[in-house]
Amino acid sequence: MRIDSPHGRAPSRPLIGISITLLMAVWAINFLVVKTGLRYLPALTFASFRVVAAGLFMILLAPLCRLLPIFREPPRPAAPRTTWRDYATFAYLGFFGVTINQACFTIGLRYTNVTHSSIIVGMAPIYTLALAVLFRLEKATWRKAAGMAIAFGGVVLLASSAGMAHHSPTLLGDAITMCGSLGFAMYVVLGKRVAGIYDALTMTTWNFVFGGLIILPLAFHQAAAFGLLQHWRDIPWQAWACIFYTALFSSTLAYLFYFWLLRYLEASQLASFSYLLPVSASGLGIVFLGERGSWLELFGGALALAGVYWIESARNT
Repeated sequence: MRIDSPHGRAPSRPLIGISITLLMAVWAINFLVVKTGLRYLPALTFASFRVVAAGLFMILLAPLCRLLPIFREPPRPAAPRTTWRDYATFAYLGFFGVTINQACFTIGLRYTNVTHSSIIVGMAPIYTLALAVLFRLEKATWRKAAGMAIAFGGVVLLASSAGMAHHSPTLLGDAITMCGSLGFAMYVVLGKRVAGIYDALTMTTWNFVFGGLIILPLAFHQAAAFGLLQHWRDIPWQAWACIFYTALFSSTLAYLFYFWLLRYLEASQLASFSYLLPVSASGLGIVFLGERGSWLELFGGALALAGVYWIESARNT
């Protein structure tokens, strides 16, 4: 693992390793937290409340992050004032990267299990590559095509296993989760076009703000459905704790932490550690939620991740 130092002294290798471990742990636990929160709240309610709360947390934390050395950007040429076109850019990035990604992830877990969800999310590099080729940002090669074919075969096996067990997850949940991952892939591909214009903290903040604003009407509608104050009091504290965790830790702080790590690691280096996410999330689901996967599911998941690794390993050589 190579650590670059574009801004002053770079953190030590052990500190980088601990930071990556914490980030992956936060995202792995997020699968369990969302699954638990859906026991107490409808999927649309949980998803909309989570996204809106994440936007509020980002507004509160962004000024504080500006004061920290780790989020200070190097001096840039004087930039023009933010225009309506800039806000439109932040809006569509927030729609794909925050609203679609996080809402579909949350709703999808209502109908599928942690194993399926984590494998589908772990295939994000495949979706990103497919869109990058479609938008002509990357060239298709035989190795990339072979990796995508392998990963697609794994997804087919994973999906076909959904109808083979009585208590298996549904294809609906897998499809919704994949829509969320495709939303994040769109965010990455479209974000590449403006990454050199805006600093990471500014873009992340506005993306979360617009993501929350887009889903705000749904959040108001879901809140009105609770009606009387007594109904609000009937919501257990566990539900609020789950919303708090997903909004603050797995959304706001995790994204900020991710961009901090990108200051010292290449994107491909950091992405390679995401292969641990399906393994750790599935293990937590088995231990704490009592989920069990079939051998066909495990083989399909391994095949899908092998396709991702086949493509990504070529970029590191």
